[in-house]
Amino acid sequence: MTSKPEQGESASVADERLTGAHDLALSALREITPADTVGPAAGYTLEDGGVVSLRFHTRLSGYPGWFWTVSVAVVEDSEPTVLEVELLPGEGALLAPDWVPWATRLAEYQAAQAAAASDGVDDESDDDGDDLDDDESDDDESDDDEDDADDDEPKARFHAGDLDGVDIDELDADHPRHEADADSDDEDDEGDDLEDDDDRDEGERSY
Repeated sequence: MTSKPEQGESASVADERLTGAHDLALSALREITPADTVGPAAGYTLEDGGVVSLRFHTRLSGYPGWFWTVSVAVVEDSEPTVLEVELLPGEGALLAPDWVPWATRLAEYQAAQAAAASDGVDDESDDDGDDLDDDESDDDESDDDEDDADDDEPKARFHAGDLDGVDIDELDADHPRHEADADSDDEDDEGDDLEDDDDRDEGERSY
């Protein structure tokens, strides 16, 4: 309703017709909310211009400390009439946070996304650097292990008479054929010496 209360009425004194207009207020509330959501009367508040706001407890879940409020007034010497019906918070009521414009919320969201993306890039670069360092350290350790293994293994000595690490001369020295060949060489040498002695004897006997 758009009617205004009488201007001549004192704002300091509440009209008894308004403070007692509970039936009128409840009738207005039933037009916007089920009757079981309206609790008992909870007093009134004197507003500017002689307007009286009648309050009723609310039984709506999720609205502790709130009151159904019906503003009533007397307009042009007529009967009390309803100006406004609303659900208003009382002292200590649970309130929603202050409204923030959509443009502001969008700018804050975009800034947060950009910050998160930059942090993610930094984390990935750090992880890549750590992986490279780990790989290099693993390679160094594997090379060191291979070098140590090579140092521990005995190394074979090779020379001209070796075949696959086997000393052929030593094998020949232990082989029976080698001894037989040595004996035959000694016999040949003895035979040569005898022939030389015979030749000398024949020379001495010749005239």
